[in-house]
Amino acid sequence: MDSTSIQNEVILGVDTHLDTHVGVVINRQGKVIGTLASAPTNAAGYLKLLTWARSLGDVRCAGIEGTGTYGAGLARLLYEHGIEVCEINRPDRAKRRLQGKSDPTDAESAARTVLSGEAVATPKLQSGVAEALRTLSVARRSAVKARTQAINQLRSLLISAPDDLRERLWKTKPEQCVAGCARLRNIEGNVLLKTLTATLRLLAKRWLMLSAELKELDATLDRLTSQSAKRLRNQFGVGPQTAAILIAVAGDNPERLRNEAALAALCGASPLQASSGKTTRHRLNRGGDRSANNALWTIAMVRMRSEPRTQAYVMRRTAQGMSNKEIQRCLKRYIVRELYPLILADLSDAVTVT
Repeated sequence: MDSTSIQNEVILGVDTHLDTHVGVVINRQGKVIGTLASAPTNAAGYLKLLTWARSLGDVRCAGIEGTGTYGAGLARLLYEHGIEVCEINRPDRAKRRLQGKSDPTDAESAARTVLSGEAVATPKLQSGVAEALRTLSVARRSAVKARTQAINQLRSLLISAPDDLRERLWKTKPEQCVAGCARLRNIEGNVLLKTLTATLRLLAKRWLMLSAELKELDATLDRLTSQSAKRLRNQFGVGPQTAAILIAVAGDNPERLRNEAALAALCGASPLQASSGKTTRHRLNRGGDRSANNALWTIAMVRMRSEPRTQAYVMRRTAQGMSNKEIQRCLKRYIVRELYPLILADLSDAVTVT
């Protein structure tokens, strides 16, 4: 790259919103050379923002807030035009208190974060099987939560129901309890009994509908992970749901994961330094994707119960005086190290097939 092109290079910063985006362009010396107050969040608006930024200089990189939400469409377009996109976190609260808050200020802060080299996170492409699995996992998680709420509400109504109705419908297993409530007919009597039986029947039908939805989602997850995550699925303790979550957190562009430590940090399974003075220790990482951390915990629990290799490791660590939580933390880190190359290989195959 010659000196002329370096001098002409500019950095784009974007503050994203639901309806409009705000862009600011700075040069390599940090001087603001242009502000676009409003660009619609559609294909024409994204193109307008890019054309405007290129009219001010050579745009090679851009910092965007919310590349996984409001800025997803813009990030995809910039990728297609060969521009490096960096994920920008929310501006520091201390700086915001001193400088004030406005959309152009946030966009300028995003551009300066790229210029300073602090923005190193590469956003997900959201364009392949990883995004498809993430979408299914989101739908499944909400269906599980709604079904749990339905059965809890049904049982709470049965607790305070008349004795004969409660004794007839209360069952230990949810399926049996729901089946009895779904077959309820309207009971003649006062308004309370009529309303109660109708409500119990509706909650039971809701539970059955959500159960059918979960079966369909689980079948789709099983099929997709069997096709796109074969190596991962062959590992002990890895099922369709845990495989889908780990593939989704890695993303459709596996090159963003520089090493297995990066994946561990994304999953919140990397130990963090907590040393001070004469004390040298590590603490748990409570950041990262908590659903991915839970997937690692699930795999660790399955292996602790059933895999001889893991059971021997737990016995050895317990004899050394480690607590159960410390052992689980170590296991999750080892699991990431084991699964990292398999995730990369599966994602590379999926990209090739696509």
